[in-house]
Amino acid sequence: MTTPFAASSTMKSIGIVQEGDPVLTQPARSFDLPREAQAAREVVAALHAAADRAAKVHTFSKGMGVAAPQVGIARRVAIVRPLDGDAIVLLNPTVVDASTEVDEQYEGCLSFFDVRGKVPRPRALRVEYQDFDGQARMTTFTDGLARLVAHELDHLDGVLYVARMTPGAEVITVAEYKGTGQGWQYGEGQ
Repeated sequence: MTTPFAASSTMKSIGIVQEGDPVLTQPARSFDLPREAQAAREVVAALHAAADRAAKVHTFSKGMGVAAPQVGIARRVAIVRPLDGDAIVLLNPTVVDASTEVDEQYEGCLSFFDVRGKVPRPRALRVEYQDFDGQARMTTFTDGLARLVAHELDHLDGVLYVARMTPGAEVITVAEYKGTGQGWQYGEGQ
């Protein structure tokens, strides 16, 4: 039998900062690139290591991401690992445009993994970020990938997904959540 808060305890045991730690609710500091490229590389390596540890204890059917504050580092960088394709490194990211078309789906967070919450998010996000050399990059993310990116960028601004839920909506326990092992659904008219 799974005990309450078992999933969050597991995430804490592998080095994921848990809800209540002030680093999760404060805006993260940007890197001065390329001057701080080595420091940025070290944080990115720590994020990949954390993601690897999380992937050993849980199967992520929607992809996953980790932001630096979730490993106790208040710097503006996150990684996103889509189900298919290479990991995305977002250094000093900023949303420059978001679609007006929004959908609402359940999300979870490594920093309080025992619950899920239904969160409205734009179906497309245009994000500007940098590479390690300080060069600006721009990418448009859509649907599930846009949701993953938005979730991680919120972490860099000190915002947890529960703050994005529709007023009056409440989180549900993992036991109540029926989407484990399934991807987010996107279709016409959503």
